[in-house]
Amino acid sequence: MQNIQEIEDLIKLISKLPGLGPKSAKRIILKLINNRDEIIKPMANTLAQVYKNVMRCNSCGSLKSNIEGCFNCENIKEKLNKICVVEDIADQWSIENSNIFKGYFHILGGTISSAGIKKENLLINSLVERVVKDKIEEVILATSATVEGQTTAYYIQDSLRKTNVKITKLAQGLPVGGEIESLDDGTLFSAFKNRSNI
Repeated sequence: MQNIQEIEDLIKLISKLPGLGPKSAKRIILKLINNRDEIIKPMANTLAQVYKNVMRCNSCGSLKSNIEGCFNCENIKEKLNKICVVEDIADQWSIENSNIFKGYFHILGGTISSAGIKKENLLINSLVERVVKDKIEEVILATSATVEGQTTAYYIQDSLRKTNVKITKLAQGLPVGGEIESLDDGTLFSAFKNRSNI
């Protein structure tokens, strides 16, 4: 391939996306270049709008729009009494798509000690605040069945001790080392239905 700097820069950027390497990036770039008006132009405009208007909510960790606010934690149409705590937004989307859970989500932004993340960088303090403020009756810990996920779950449990909220965790059936976003709907349904008290 000719050494066109813009293409090289784009290959490096696209290769950073999960599941994509340089070969996949090159195929994507060829598709984009061959569909400049249908894909590149609207994609560039949409990415600029996302960069400008979409960010993580400081309270719940979900994505929010500067224009519409955060639907997840500002949902005033229905008063919900449960919060499901997950590691990242992909986990939230997996659970939402399965229609298993009806309640609020709280996205930590990782786990303790994963990729150098410290507990101070996770949204655990805001979880405690939400539980108290919104009079939450149950907190469901839906962290991964990894050492980091379980360590984070124990820390959250300890942080919520003074609130007297009911704390449950997803039932086993989650494979050890498994991540929420990679589970099928049947496994997720079973894990929610058979969740246990902590």
